[in-house]
Formats: sequence, structure tokens, C-alpha cells
Amino acid sequence: MYFSELLQLIEPLKIHGDTRIEIQGLSYDSRQAGSGDLFFALRGSAADGHLYVGSALANGATAVVVEDEAVVPAGVPYAVVEDARLAMSIMAAGFYGNPTDGLPLVGITGTNGKTTTSYIIEAILEEAGISAALLGTVNYRFRERVFPAPNTTPESVDLQKRLREMADLGARGVVMEVSSHALEQRRVDGCRFDAGVFTNLTRDHLDYHGDMDSYLASKKRLFTALLSGDRVKPRRRAVINADDPYGREIAAEAACPVITFGLDPASQVTARDPRFSVGGITARLVTPVGDMPFRSRLAGRFNMYNILAAAAAGVALELPLRAIISGIEGHRKVPGRLETVENDRGIAVFVDYAHTGDALENVLRTLSELAGGRIITVFGCGGDRDRGKRPVMGEVAGRYSDLVIITSDNPRSEQPGAIMAEIRGGILGLGTREYSAVEVTAGFTEKGFVLIESRREAIRLAVRLAQPGDIVILAGKGHEDYQIIGAERIHFDDREEAAAALNSEL
Repeated sequence: MYFSELLQLIEPLKIHGDTRIEIQGLSYDSRQAGSGDLFFALRGSAADGHLYVGSALANGATAVVVEDEAVVPAGVPYAVVEDARLAMSIMAAGFYGNPTDGLPLVGITGTNGKTTTSYIIEAILEEAGISAALLGTVNYRFRERVFPAPNTTPESVDLQKRLREMADLGARGVVMEVSSHALEQRRVDGCRFDAGVFTNLTRDHLDYHGDMDSYLASKKRLFTALLSGDRVKPRRRAVINADDPYGREIAAEAACPVITFGLDPASQVTARDPRFSVGGITARLVTPVGDMPFRSRLAGRFNMYNILAAAAAGVALELPLRAIISGIEGHRKVPGRLETVENDRGIAVFVDYAHTGDALENVLRTLSELAGGRIITVFGCGGDRDRGKRPVMGEVAGRYSDLVIITSDNPRSEQPGAIMAEIRGGILGLGTREYSAVEVTAGFTEKGFVLIESRREAIRLAVRLAQPGDIVILAGKGHEDYQIIGAERIHFDDREEAAAALNSEL
């Protein structure tokens, strides 16, 4: 594709040099630039791509897109744009043949529930005869092809390349988790969505967004900027959780017709007579296209919302009600979302990705309603991330658990002990007992908490203290199979660690 053809997709402030050169690839990392590439100089929080234009050219790039032309050597074709990320997103879509033009695309955004909702929508699409690809927090996959997911939503060049690959492999629909970072950084602006789903909004990522208003504004972009109808996809729909106050605000500003979901009977998609048990959920799904009973293996009120979100997305895509019900009932589990670690000791051991106060409360409230014995919670908080949620999560864990074991998560560049101390601050206000590591090894007789920095030792302690009928919940990391300590990424999987602890106790 010629540089001149790509430039026709955007509105550059300035074009310089011979644009009748053929572009062989796109890059935004100078280290990965190849022969014939178009290089995009992106301004990031850690580095400015303008500093690496020379490196990209040395590695073979033949043209560049910049916000500041002063960095471009003489003789190099370039375009100056106001927003290099936005330009990259639009040009990447065009370079890879606009793969979402011909594919039903559902984007899901919100703080919690995106992954589970995406899996249920995938199942619904498959039941409707639409082979679906999925891109999200756990992985990017289509049928037997599975790709690692370094980000919930890839950078736009990687995203459009992956979408083209999946379409070429036979995908006839795509379900994609859309992070607030991706919306803020224009990674999905080159995508044409058929439906956007809003799950909820609670405190998270404020280390990046700064405040809740900015966090909400990034989420709104999916519904106000990216879902307006066009000639390619004139029948777009916004699927909104009307029980969430932020959802109601988004619904009022959406650029397309809205389908609401929630447990409030006024919602267009709702559930009548829901019943919750350790075995799952039963209810009658109520939609604008009919009602039908269903049974799901997912547990808890929060999963009811995920089911309703997925069902409403099915309605938005005008899928048959029978396919929607079959998808709900056929879906079994999501990796790291209340995932059970099997054992024959009579202990219920769960691994869950809950890493916000709201998500942790949803999980612990569900387990407390189902618990026959005590609840032992093991969790920590990530380093170099929103510090404000640490005491919040501590308070939530302390309120619902009989014993909280505060431990390390992904400390990154922070000291684990400092992170744990901030979590501890949230529990202290509850007045529960603080055990020492030595005291708790003999067991616990009253509600309390303990600090154990090693996550492996924390998991082993939880398993050792658990008795038949108790619940052990390992929260925060879910499907992740690593810990980030300093700059090093080491293998660590809560599921593996729990299984090893259970086996060592036999």
C-alpha cells in the first residue's frame, strides 16, 4: 500500500516528501521497525517516540508520522498530525483492509465483568452459527489458535493485524474487551463496532486517569464517539447497565439507540425470579423479543449482571432468543474467575481475578451467602498502580472474611511490605485481631488478619488452616501465571500453588 493512499484516510497538518513509496509494514517501536515500514512517533508516559525516529529509520523504516517535524532528517517522507495515536489507529485499519467492516464486532468496557461477559457473548454467537474470535484479558483466540494477551486491548497496529488474521482464519464475528487505556489512547478508533457494552464503573486505574471523572470520560468514548451510525454499519446499539448510575449517565449521551439491562424490572433485558446457589443461577430471562427460563453454572449476583449484559448484546445483534439461552446455559467457566481448585479434603478453594474493591466485595459477598464454614481470603495489591484502592480492598476483605492473609501481588518497583501496610490500614478500622505469623500457625479462633509477604507461603498457610467446609479464596491474580517483582517477570500461578499446597498436606 502506498504512503499516499494511507494519508488519504486521515487529515494531516502537513505532508512532506515523496509519498508514492510503498509501505511494507507499520511500527511504533523503533526496535521492531523493519524494511519499508511506516513509523509512528508516539508520545507515551515513559518515552517519546520522537526521540527514536532516527533509530527506526536506521532499522529500515522509510517514512514517518510525527507530531513534531523537527526530529525528521532531511530527505525522509513524513506527515505531521495533531494526534499520532489516532492517525495510527485509522491508518492501521486501512492498511489491514478494515477487517471489522465485514465482521459483527462487540466491544465490552467497564471496570468489572468484561471477561466473563465476553465469554458468554462468544458462546451465544457460536450458538447462533457465528464463528467468533475473542480478544481480552486472558488471551486472544479463535478456535484452536491462541495468542498471548500482553494487554487487555492491543495497540492499534497489533489489534488490526490480529483482526485481519482472525478474519482470514474464518472468524465471522469478534468479541473484544475494550480497556479505558485503549479508549483514551485511541487504540480502537479504527474499529467499527456493531454493539458496545457497558458493565459498570468502580474505582480502578486512577494511577493513570487521575480521577473518576476522567476514568468515566474514557469509557464514554465507546458510546459517544465510536458508536455513531455510518454507511458501513448504520444499525449500531449501546448495551448499558441501567442499575449503575454511571451507566444511566452514559445512556443519556449515547450516539446510538440504547438497550438497557439490569435487575430493575424497568430494564429492557432483565431477570424474573432469580435464584442463586453454589450450583449456579436459575431465572427467567425477559427481553424485548420474548421471555424464556434459563439455568447457568455461574454463581452469584454479580454473574447475573454478566449474563444479562451478554443477553442484551445478543438482542442488540438481533440473534434468536433460543441461541441466547443456549449460549448462557452452555457457558461453563472463565479462567481465573471463581475458578475451582479441585481437592478431596472438603475445602472449597477458588481463584479469582478480583483486584478492585467492588470486584472483591462481589466475590466475597457471594461466597459468604454460600459458605457453610469459614472464609479465608488471600490477596494483595499491585505495585505502581492506584494506591487509593488498597485500604478499600483491605476493609472489604476484613468485613467478609474470617481470616485475611495480606500478601504480595505484583509489587513491581514498590516494596511489598509498603503495599501491604496500606492494605492493613483499611482493615485496622474494623477492630479485628491482628495475628502474628507465629500465632496464626497454631490456628485462629477469632476474626482477624495476618501479613505474610511471600505469596507462596500465604497460600500454603491458608490451605493448612482450612478445615472441611471452609472456603479459601485467592484473589487478585486469577488467570495470571506470573508475578512481576522489580523488572523481573517470574512464573507464578495461584492455581498451581494451591494444588501443590493441597497435595503437600495429604
